[in-house]
Amino acid sequence: MVIPSASLWFRAVRRVAALMAAALLVLPALALSQAQAPAAQTFRITPARPVAELRREALAAQPPAEKGEFRPPDLVEVMRVVPRLKLEIRYATSNNFLGTPVYEQARAFLQRPAAQALARVAGALRKQGYGLLVFDAYRPWYVTKIFWDATPDDKKKFVADPAQGSVHNRGCAVDLTLYDLKTGRAVAMPSGYDEMTDRAYADYQGGTDAERRHREVLRRAMEAEGFTVYPYEWWHYDYRDFKLYGIGNIPFQVIRN
Repeated sequence: MVIPSASLWFRAVRRVAALMAAALLVLPALALSQAQAPAAQTFRITPARPVAELRREALAAQPPAEKGEFRPPDLVEVMRVVPRLKLEIRYATSNNFLGTPVYEQARAFLQRPAAQALARVAGALRKQGYGLLVFDAYRPWYVTKIFWDATPDDKKKFVADPAQGSVHNRGCAVDLTLYDLKTGRAVAMPSGYDEMTDRAYADYQGGTDAERRHREVLRRAMEAEGFTVYPYEWWHYDYRDFKLYGIGNIPFQVIRN
């Protein structure tokens, strides 16, 4: 991945602020591969403060300083690496828990080793009749700050603390589910994506047998390639090498690979 110059970065941040404000009125075009679910199925919160205000503050803020040596970022677009992958990047639309877009583009990136591991996961699942549908992957730090500041205190365990950064910020976390290769439709799971209830827990024992079976199929395939599920979210997986990468805050449109 080519690291942008400081001037390019600041121009990109200003562009993000302007375009994301416009996106509150006009939704961005989705990628051709987008497989969006009905908005009625989406869990919503009432943001603690207006999202537009939080966005301005987050874009002006800086990620926490980190000590130590990290690998240089090598973010790759997962669509180019993982076969038969589908995207449903809800944060590029209003169909998310905040009810407003926070991404300018419907794209997904991971550090190269994580993307290659995800490709192996897809290969194993294909033999069982399933494909992967990705909701989110690399997430710029400023978006993590928006999520944290918008989320009520009683739901904070479902979002990352920007003071620590997140595995998404490091390009080693992916939110995803399964889809049926025959029908092209996402399979049933015990909860919806980004649902902030106990139904989202990775070990939740409710739901139907089929929903729990789908969740287990995904988990076994992901764990076999070095991913670990987040206990409160069945869809969230961290790749084992995440500590080797620093917190990223690069907007999607600046990433070159």
